[in-house]
Amino acid sequence: MWAGGALGGQSGAVFAFVIALVMNFGSYWFSDKIVLSMYKAQEVTESQEPQFYNMVKDLSQKANLPMPKVYIIPQDTPNAFATGRNPEHAAVAATTGILRLLTKEELEGVMAHELAHVKNRDILVGSIAATIAGAVSMLANMAQWALIFGGGRNNDEEGGTHPAVMIAMMIIAPIAAMIVQMAISRSREYGADSEGARICGRPDYLASALKKLEMGSKQIPMHVNESTQEATAHMFIVNPLTGKGLMSLFSTHPPIEDRVRRLETMASK
Repeated sequence: MWAGGALGGQSGAVFAFVIALVMNFGSYWFSDKIVLSMYKAQEVTESQEPQFYNMVKDLSQKANLPMPKVYIIPQDTPNAFATGRNPEHAAVAATTGILRLLTKEELEGVMAHELAHVKNRDILVGSIAATIAGAVSMLANMAQWALIFGGGRNNDEEGGTHPAVMIAMMIIAPIAAMIVQMAISRSREYGADSEGARICGRPDYLASALKKLEMGSKQIPMHVNESTQEATAHMFIVNPLTGKGLMSLFSTHPPIEDRVRRLETMASK
């Protein structure tokens, strides 16, 4: 709303508020369906994938969670994520690549991590953070087009904004939104690692899996359009953008070596 007010006065603030409401409503109710469809995830049953399905079922019981829907993503890159607005409407998804790469124990550690996200309601928090970041970025784009077409030339006019303010908005707003999203995502990953280790009872399972996943995600990139990948990168257990130049400086995930060290410390206690 502040960004909208800076761009267009009271009417701009109202417009920004409406955008935020609509986007938050949509992300709350439909974010799981949207992201699963983005990756062409396919729901599986116990008869189709008995070992994987029953693993998720056992871990859900240990975590005192309702059984989530189980999906498989037809991608060779090894990765996994959880989605859904609450534990009663949750889904976990794993790529075909991760099912091939990891041992049963390592996969158990990964799925326990994803169920920890569900238990901690990280998906809702992350969805709202992503929605706000997206809304702010959209307002920055509006500032760019307004500047191009002559908006805000006279700061004394009602609703007018000085061009310098609009330029600052174009630069600073998306960076600020990204920093907030990064901070939330990183802290939630640490929390899910710890809770996931408690759910499966073996922190070393997840530590071993993370080492393999970091290597695998670098060797086999994810085949999806870049904008989709950037928008959903924070959802995966390891960053699918790992190793892509400057993007590593703005990672939504904490360093793998730091996560592994924390898990190994838990295992040694």
